[in-house]
Amino acid sequence: MSNNKICKCSTCSSLSLSDKDTSYFQIRTQSKPLVGKSFLMKLVERMPRVCKAVIEAQSTLREIRRHHASHRSARQPKASTGSAIQYLGTATRRLASTRLPFIHPYLLNCGYKRMANNFARMLSSKRNVRILSLIGAGSLTAGFLLNREHVTAGAQARRVYPASAEYPDLRKHNNCMASHLTPAIYAKLVDKTTPNGYSLDQAIQTGVDNPGHPFIKTVGMVAGDEESYEVFADLLDPVIKERHNGYDPQIMTHPTDLDSSKLTSGNFDERYVLSSRVRTGRSIRGLSLPPACTRAERREVERVVVDALAGLKGDLAGTYYSLTHMTDQEQQQLIDDHFLFDKPVSPLLTCSGMARDWPDARGIWHNNTKTFLIWINEEDHTRVISMEKGGNMKRVFDRFCTGLKEVERLIQEKGWEFMWNERLGYILTCPSNLGTGLRAGVHVNLPKLSKDPRFAKILDNLRLQKRGTGGVDTAAVGSTFDISNLDRLGQSEVQLVQTVVDGVNYLIDCEKKLEKGQDIKIPPPFKK
Repeated sequence: MSNNKICKCSTCSSLSLSDKDTSYFQIRTQSKPLVGKSFLMKLVERMPRVCKAVIEAQSTLREIRRHHASHRSARQPKASTGSAIQYLGTATRRLASTRLPFIHPYLLNCGYKRMANNFARMLSSKRNVRILSLIGAGSLTAGFLLNREHVTAGAQARRVYPASAEYPDLRKHNNCMASHLTPAIYAKLVDKTTPNGYSLDQAIQTGVDNPGHPFIKTVGMVAGDEESYEVFADLLDPVIKERHNGYDPQIMTHPTDLDSSKLTSGNFDERYVLSSRVRTGRSIRGLSLPPACTRAERREVERVVVDALAGLKGDLAGTYYSLTHMTDQEQQQLIDDHFLFDKPVSPLLTCSGMARDWPDARGIWHNNTKTFLIWINEEDHTRVISMEKGGNMKRVFDRFCTGLKEVERLIQEKGWEFMWNERLGYILTCPSNLGTGLRAGVHVNLPKLSKDPRFAKILDNLRLQKRGTGGVDTAAVGSTFDISNLDRLGQSEVQLVQTVVDGVNYLIDCEKKLEKGQDIKIPPPFKK
């Protein structure tokens, strides 16, 4: 299997050509980047054989049409069939004879578009489909060129019923998607797909199947790939604006700051704070996100990340543990210790497609002290976590920033990069995690304040959220809560962790005052 790269840009990884059988070629996609016309021109300059192969194949296909038409008019289907097989085989051999180790998707979208249309015409009858099914070269070529993964963003998907008949019933729903999806927007987007074939119906399915959540207002939709945020922007942009406190991705840019030395007052009173944690997610550019990824893509994520993590040194050095090699008892113990993600029982995961093939290519990497962890292929490609017992958020954030920057460096050394753009920051599966993807949280015991009717308003004004210590789908046990930042996008990592530090300190001060029988005040609404 040859694996030579022609494009060495950070966005592209290789496509490989199988030389096993010269009668056909098989393309295995590792990356599906979006590139500009400048790249195509460079490719044309460096690889004139590509253009020659395309021109020759198109010319051959024109001959196929002429022969097919002439024999059809003469009512000689057998001769037509023989000619089609002969010329289609010639076209395939011409392409295969170039022995190209790389064919870029952009070239397929441009130079091969007419070829795909020609194949589509040939496949318009059942007889021609049967013909092509008998020849490996023709079927492989047609299948490759017509595969939906090579459709340009926003391509139209064929639909039997009108959009009005397909519109979901959202009358009893309470999530961000349901608040912004209208029949007009649905009709505009329902027939569009991303280059990987991900559709609007797939994106909103989790919100359709889950009308609401008992503790928080959920987003109600997910992304299947990086391009989802562009193709379905008419719906995702207002969802993002609501979820992220008015952030407008069309006119605003997202800041990034991993300088942990800027954090102040990062040590909590450990009579109240039981543990501290900072986590984020990162996605590998060029591979579909968990709701839409294939088994091969999921395994590729695992391979890329595990290979990179092997380069961590010192306090960050650790070991990867695959779920497929764990016993059920070992998995449950890690879950109970809050180190490992839970099994995919949450409807938010199962309805979006993220639980498929469980536990294939899933696992956890952690350092020797279990204070720096990375989950692989849960809700995101990776979840990077720094955590420890007690209230030293400063130390937790230091480790988080150092480890995250080192992981990104190692990923880039392997020829990959994280999904990121200046408007949305780091791209993740759920729109609620765009931007920093950061969630800084503490397990804090607030027996007095949690019973005060003003507790919810105080959290809202501090831009904090509470949940049970067992995760998003759990209620609080007693008076112990998981308190974390509500925002992810529009503010830097340092700003968000500082918001949590200041907010949790305020909650602890309120708890102390209530213990003394003193009154507390609702703080003014948080301002950026």
